[in-house]
Amino acid sequence: MARTFRNTILLARKLRKTMSKPKIMLWQQLRRKPRGVKFRRQHPLGPYILDFYSPAAKLAIEVDGAAHGMGNRPERDARRDAFVLKEGMETLRVSARSVLEDPTGMADQIVEYAKGRL
Repeated sequence: MARTFRNTILLARKLRKTMSKPKIMLWQQLRRKPRGVKFRRQHPLGPYILDFYSPAAKLAIEVDGAAHGMGNRPERDARRDAFVLKEGMETLRVSARSVLEDPTGMADQIVEYAKGRL
């Protein structure tokens, strides 16, 4: 069943309130607009909801936990990445484990990557 734009927005709002621990930790770093780069969390894009998005850098950031390597998730992630690319953006995937181990360092790497796209 295809998601309507309104349903996608409502789901994004719900997901902002129920983010996983790695996403919360990363958001605590990215919400401060590090080095002047603005990020959004749980940003709707077509039928998808991006974990984080930098509009200026046209960069989607996806935090991948262990489930992203199981079942049909790799194919679903590939379809999402292709959609994001078709929209003129790039997807940067980071592991949830890396965020948990060093949220500040991972945020610094993301910001550096985003700055390189500006």
